[in-house]
Parts: sequence; structure tokens; C-alpha cells
Amino acid sequence: MADVLVVGELKNGELKKISKELTSAARKIADSIGGKVHTVVITENVDAFAGDLKAVGADTVIGANLGEFSPEGYANGIFAIIQEKKPAVVLIPHSAQGKEYSARVAIKANAGIVADAVGLSVDGGKVVAKKPIYSGKAYANFKVTSDIQIFTVRANSQEVTPKDGAGAVEKSGAAAGEVRTKSISKDLSGGNKVQLADASIIVSGGRGIKGPENWPIIQDLADTLGAALGASRATVDAGWISHSHQVGQTGKTVSPNCYIACGISGAIQHLAGMGSSKYIVAINKDGDAPIFKVATYGVVADLFEVVPALTSEFKKVLG
Repeated sequence: MADVLVVGELKNGELKKISKELTSAARKIADSIGGKVHTVVITENVDAFAGDLKAVGADTVIGANLGEFSPEGYANGIFAIIQEKKPAVVLIPHSAQGKEYSARVAIKANAGIVADAVGLSVDGGKVVAKKPIYSGKAYANFKVTSDIQIFTVRANSQEVTPKDGAGAVEKSGAAAGEVRTKSISKDLSGGNKVQLADASIIVSGGRGIKGPENWPIIQDLADTLGAALGASRATVDAGWISHSHQVGQTGKTVSPNCYIACGISGAIQHLAGMGSSKYIVAINKDGDAPIFKVATYGVVADLFEVVPALTSEFKKVLG
């Protein structure tokens, strides 16, 4: 039997959407290769999340108390669960935490790993991972040839499909083990009202907004849509907004359902960070801007006229 192990994630005590996305993707993989789905949640209170994960395909929901996050501790604990469950496939969120411990898990498991997958399929009993290459200019498909196949998967890249699994709850005895490094402090920025990596909708501004005093126009649209606020590197470098909002090769890589680019030309470094968005809406008065080459919908007009009009109409519709 070829089982699939998913590592879920929590934020502020709530189950992150990526946990359901990966469990749903795992269900499809397991159905193809004839196995079960085990979803791990790092928590003492696994029962609180079992119902949500069962509804999207988890046969087993495993709680593991690994304490405060550390790459070493999580890698030790997750590897212990891998040794117990012996999965053929492991899916890990391509998140700030997932990127810290996933390679450590792969080393311990003597497994190949593909990072930042945006598509998963099965061919000949092996998972095929689709991921962007060359700064998002192209996509390539990869297979892992080791007995255990590990993939980190980008948030918002997988559909959540309701399909009940058995939903049995287990509490693992896996421990963090020896941890040689620890976090001694955290310096949290004010951040977005909605986090970029998790957002289904992102509204971003570029140099076309003309100055930091005009961010409220972009923020108003974002707030109306329940979206995260993004920014181009040019606006961050100019000091108009903090780096925590930057989308692109040297900022955040995102895959929202809808990305609204306001006054962004579409430099390749920016496209590398948002090119896998499901729908891209570009608003720019320069009809030759590169952003229009990747846009699903384009508006060649002044953003100072279009964005407030969009906000007004959305407020009427959404209330």
C-alpha cells in the first residue's frame, strides 16, 4: 500500500487553508496509487481539526506535540512519523515554516524532494510535480525516483474537493528530540490585514500610484474585497511601503485566485512572484506594459479613475 502523509499548518490556533488543500490533493493521489491519507497537525488539540480534515479526505488525523517551532524539532518529529507510517509520498506546505524543515526531513528520510510545486498528478505510480522555472518564464514537470517522494506545495495552487476519509484520530508520541538552536525573540512587522501567502485575492500597487500618499486608494479596494495588499519592488525600494508587502523574486511568491496589478509594469522579477495566479487583472495606462502579456483581463486606463470606480461598484455588490 502506498500511503500519502500531509503535514498541516496552524496559524493563531486556526487551521490554515493549505492544510485542506494538501489533504485534498493527497486524497486524489492516494486514490490513484491505492493508499491512505494521513494528515499531521502539530498541536495538542488535534480533535478540534479532525472534522475539517476528514471532510477533505483524511483517513487518519495525527496530532503531534512538538512544542515551539524549530526547524530541527519539526524535522525530527515529522521524520519519526514517517518512520511509523511509511508513506510513499509526503506533502509539506511551501510556507516560511515548511521551507525551513522540509529539506531536513528529506535528508533524514534519504528522499528526493521537489520544492514549490503548483501542480500534482500521478503517472506510472509516481507523483509528477509541476513547478515554475527560469523565474516563472516556464514550467517543468519533475518525478522523484527515491522510495519516499517529498514535495513542498505552494498555497492556493490546489483545489479543495470535499470527499470524506475515515477521519480516525491518533495522538503521536513523536518528539522534537535534540534541538541545538532555538528562537530567542520575534520581531513582527505590522504586516498585512490579510497575509500575502494565504490570500485568495491580492491587490498590488506599483510605481504608477505615484507616491506613498496614494496607498489608501489601493488599500480601500483590497479591504473591500477582503484581499491582501501587495507591492512591486520599485515601491519598496523607493521607501513607499515595507518589504513585507513585496511580491516578486526578492519578495513573496504567491498564487492567489485573483491578482489585481495597479500601476505595475510587469518586470520579470515581479512576474516570477505572481505568474501562477489563476486570474490576473492589470490596470495600467501604458498599453505596452509587459504585465498585459500575462494578464487575463487588462484595462488600459488611469488607475486613479479605474480603481476608485471598481471599489465603489464592489461595495454596492458586496455590501
